[in-house]
Amino acid sequence: MIQRFIELGAGYSDLYELIETSKANAHRVSRFLILETDIDGRSMSSFAVVMQPTDPGQFQAIYLCLEGIPAGETKRRQLFQELSESLEKPMIALNVKSSGEFAEKELYYQYLTGILRMNRYLPAWQ
Repeated sequence: MIQRFIELGAGYSDLYELIETSKANAHRVSRFLILETDIDGRSMSSFAVVMQPTDPGQFQAIYLCLEGIPAGETKRRQLFQELSESLEKPMIALNVKSSGEFAEKELYYQYLTGILRMNRYLPAWQ
């Protein structure tokens, strides 16, 4: 199975696209993630949606808005939470390292994949 992060962007409007993509593909949504990190003393959040693998092809997408929303209770987090509840899919919050701590973005995504597999939020390779 191929698992890949698909970064939509970091801005506020990108989060709205993530929400609309999730609504349009509600039958494929597996879970919602909020990844919280510290960047230069500021707590920031990444929002992600894990999709069910495609059939055929066994491709599993994880759509992501990376580190662009301040952490805490915000209107955008509330919208994401409401979507999770309306689709009856779990919302998982994790504290992770920032992408800036890695030399390459691909190494950061490998780090996230490892954390998500270790916690069984993503299946291991088959």
